[in-house]
Amino acid sequence: MGSVSLKIGDGTARFKSATVCSSAVHILMLFSVITTNLFALYAFTYSPKPHHQIHFLTHHHTHKNISLISEQVSLILREIDSSQKKLAQMEKQLLGYESIDLSTPNMPNELKLFLQRNQLPLGKDSRTGITEMVASVGHSCYKSMDLLSQYMNYKANGACPDDWSLSQKLILRGCEPLPRRRCIASKKLNRDCAGCFDITSGNEKQRFVTSRGKNDFLIDDVLGLGSGGIRIGFDIGGGSGTFAARMAEKNVTIMTATLNIDAPSNEFIAARGIFPLYLSLDHRFPFYDNVFDIIHVGNGLDIGGQSQKLEFLMFDIERILRAGGLFWLDNFLCSNDEKRKNLTRLIERFGYKKLKWVIGEKINGSGNSEVYLSAVLQKPVRV
Repeated sequence: MGSVSLKIGDGTARFKSATVCSSAVHILMLFSVITTNLFALYAFTYSPKPHHQIHFLTHHHTHKNISLISEQVSLILREIDSSQKKLAQMEKQLLGYESIDLSTPNMPNELKLFLQRNQLPLGKDSRTGITEMVASVGHSCYKSMDLLSQYMNYKANGACPDDWSLSQKLILRGCEPLPRRRCIASKKLNRDCAGCFDITSGNEKQRFVTSRGKNDFLIDDVLGLGSGGIRIGFDIGGGSGTFAARMAEKNVTIMTATLNIDAPSNEFIAARGIFPLYLSLDHRFPFYDNVFDIIHVGNGLDIGGQSQKLEFLMFDIERILRAGGLFWLDNFLCSNDEKRKNLTRLIERFGYKKLKWVIGEKINGSGNSEVYLSAVLQKPVRV
């Protein structure tokens, strides 16, 4: 390489020709400059496309992973939904909540006609939202299809079979309400049971009029405890209807709920000019809220000794009794102290006022002493 002159001040400095070592350094410097320029050129001419490609790949893989996770979640949700449906189906089968298959072989035509759904002629009702009329039948009827088919197997427009025992068996199995039938009921009071209800002599004649012990309250005394007047009432497990008959003498209308246990109680009650209501204690009372001035119940309150059923029953009694109304518990058999305590705790939950509360002993037909609870309670006014 030639020499390079550099003028400094008034003199001149001269560099000699480059040596081999300096040439290597120059080559390295030149490479560095070229490399730097190339990087600079790359920086100035950079295109974001590679970044988008990387981003696309990353996004693709991420999306793929999310899709896999979503599929797994969807699969789990489907499994959960399927399990819930299976569990609900098992629960329906255990409880009896199941629709009745009208295509079942040997199903009576009368049952099919009663249960078939009928579309409303004008479509959906704007007030109720319903689109069809559905027959009312107890959910547990599904579990007694053999008896139900037998009950609905009759001649249409003819006389109804004398099968009150069959209908009561269905009711006691939870098949309530029963389906309607297109036949004429012509059953009369059986002559063989003419002595089943003795109201001219014995205990029934003096019941509620004369006291046989401290647990027996008189109607006049109880009516004197009522506030706002006693006009209508409900007797649960009324037997022969004596309570309703005595209250009718005081111008109080009583509806009596009873079944035909070993005797045609409902027919007998009706023959006395009293309104019978044929239903079990597992049935929700078909009355509106807060309508009765007085509710009377005896041992009918003991539904199999099951505390949970007793609680449901008591809440339904509380529902139909008006504020200030009277709940008359008449000679409830306390077979053990725990049973009495459970009933007492349940009553206290409602906050009823104890107008009368008597626990006493009576001698049963076997000569043994039994404990009975009689009470008159007043429902409070709640705000």
